[in-house]
Formats: sequence, C-alpha cells, structure tokens
Amino acid sequence: MTAAEVARVQRRTVRTLAAGQVLGGIAFGATVSLGALLAADVSGEESLSGLSVAAVTLGAALCAIPLARLAARRGRRVALTLGNIFSLVGIAIVLLAASVRSFPLLLVGVILIGAGNAGNLQSRFAATDLSATGRRARDLGVVVWATTIGGVVGPLLLSPGEALGAVIGMPRLTGAYAFAVVAQVLALVLYLVALRPDPLLTAQRLARSGEAAREHIVERDNPRTARYAIFAVTGSHVVMAAVMAMTPVHLLHLTGGHVDLLIGITLGLHVFGMYGLSPVFGVIADRWGRTPTILVGQAVLAASLGTAASWPHEPVAVVIALFLLGLGWSASVVAGAALLTESTTTLLRPRRQGLSDTIMTLSAAVGAALAGVVLGAIGYGGLAISALVIVVAVCALAPTARVAPR
Repeated sequence: MTAAEVARVQRRTVRTLAAGQVLGGIAFGATVSLGALLAADVSGEESLSGLSVAAVTLGAALCAIPLARLAARRGRRVALTLGNIFSLVGIAIVLLAASVRSFPLLLVGVILIGAGNAGNLQSRFAATDLSATGRRARDLGVVVWATTIGGVVGPLLLSPGEALGAVIGMPRLTGAYAFAVVAQVLALVLYLVALRPDPLLTAQRLARSGEAAREHIVERDNPRTARYAIFAVTGSHVVMAAVMAMTPVHLLHLTGGHVDLLIGITLGLHVFGMYGLSPVFGVIADRWGRTPTILVGQAVLAASLGTAASWPHEPVAVVIALFLLGLGWSASVVAGAALLTESTTTLLRPRRQGLSDTIMTLSAAVGAALAGVVLGAIGYGGLAISALVIVVAVCALAPTARVAPR
C-alpha cells in the first residue's frame, strides 16, 4: 500500500469516525441529561440523582481497557460496534427500569451506556491510526469536534422526545431515548459498512511489512513521553471536571437559588470551548509541537482558574472562566492524545490508549466528588486555587517528555 493509498483510507476513516461521533453523541447527550432526572424520579430521592453520572463514568472506566484490547486483536470496527451494542442494551435496561421503578436496574443500564461511551472515546484515537505525522493532531481534533454536534443536539431532544414518548407509550422521562436508539443503530451500521479497511489492523499490517511511508507509522517507543502524555491529559481532565461540576451549584447560590438563563449560557459556552475549536488546536499542535501546545492549554487553564479565584462572585467572570476552562482542556487533550499516539508503537498503542482513558475517567470522577467537599470548605475561589496545583504539576513535568520522533 502506497503512501497515497494510506492517505485516501485515512480521509475516509476520519469522515466515518466524525459522523459516528455525531450519532453517538446524540445518545450520550440524552443520557447525561436524562440520567439525573430519571434517578431522582425512580428512586424518589433527589440526593441519589448524582449516582447516574457516577454510573456513566464507571461504565466508561471499566470498559476502556477491554475495548482497547479487543481493538488490538480484532480492529477498531469490532470495538466501536460493540460499544454501540452496549449502549443499545443499556438503553433497553433503562427503559425496563423506568417501567418497573427499579433504581438498581436503572444504574445497571446507565453503566452499560457508559461502557458504550468508552467506544466513543476510542474514536479519537482511531483517527490517528493511519495519520501522517504532520496531520495527526488535526485529524484527532476533527473527530473531537464532531462530538459538539451530538452533545448539543442530544439535550435539545428532551422536549420533543417526551412528546414522542407519550404518543408511543414510553415511560415518563424516557422519550428522548427513542432518538438515541435510532442514532446508535445508525452509528453501528455506519461503522460496519464504512470503516473499511479497518484503520488499526491496516496500521499493524503496514508496521509489520514496512509498506507505508515512514510518516504514517510509528515504530519507536518512548515510554517516558507516553507517561507524561497520560498525566497531562488526566490532569487537564480532572481540573476541567472538578471546576465544571461545581459551577452550576455555585451559580445557583449567586442567583438566589433560581435556575435561570445564566447557567445554560455558562455551560453552553463551556461545551463550545471544549469541542468547538479542537481542530484549531490540532493544527497548532501539528505546527508548534505536542508539548508546547499542552503548555498553551495549561496557560489557558491557569487563566481560567485565576479568573474564577479573583472574581468568584461576579457572574460574568464565572462565564469567562468556564469558557477558558473548556479551551484549555481542548488544547491539552488534543495535543496530549496525539503525543501519546506517536510516542507508542503501533502494536502497543491500543493498550496504552485504553489505560489513558481508564485513568482519565476514574480520576475525573474522584476529582468531581472531592470538588464538592472543597467547595463547601473553602468556596469556589478556593476550589480554583486548589485545581491550580495540578496545572503547575503538568507544566513542571513537561521537560520529562522528550519530543516524539518525526
């Protein structure tokens, strides 16, 4: 296979993965939006609503490594479609739980939906399997960007979903899952039909045979760089998750306990910051280098935390801080994922990528839980200052990451 043929397969792969992320994001966005509401409704206790978010995180963490190992043996297509199947089974269990009013069964279904999201996370790495060195971060950024569409559309389907659910007899608060099922089935068919040839299996074959141009295949291992990449991605994700999780609670206090437009605007701008400019950060990472772009992301995170710590009681400042928080996360995660990919040989890559996703999701869950304690003890400004410690650590360890071979 020539370099031109590899490039053609890669373009098709990125388009397929981006479309799949849109469809998968619709299902996951609806789940995140409905999960807390359903948990409170089925359990009868608002205090248990947060367990739905924890269940999604747990499902993603438990399945990240098994799906990555499956991808290493059978290819990305099998792993991604299995993720779709997990989500479909999870949705079916959630609907059953809502019908019989079983809270434990509801959590099982949400865990399986989270397991399906582990496949969505794997898509960004699949975008790099056949990327040339000069486009690796850009291709990854495009697939991350596609998440924006599904993540925005999913919550918007709640109201029309309830109307549809009432017509076809679905349990209360589950109507949007009708759209999620359609989206997941379409994503499954898309991967089965269009993700051919499989990008990871193709990369493994080219690595063994030496057919492709050197810029498409990574065959030198840099474990120290890979460890730093995992730490940078995890640290950035923990900072984002901890501050973002507590911001609606903080804004609720600022607005006197009333849920108003400010919270929606703040979270909307935050999500746009996370995903909307990811292709731009991919281009920057390809041109400036992976580690410098990670440091740019840390600088933006520091600006976000500094703004939140300096003016914690100013709503406009909180909005700006959350937007910057999303931007810093985007730059760091896109560049960090590209750095992890090209500091790992093709055959070892799925294992390390799965490990990275597991550490990232579990650490973020712990960070978000601890953030509530910190918020109660020292306030929103104190939470921002505490998170700054992680940013400093990521910057301080940057010299340990050798530049990956180009």
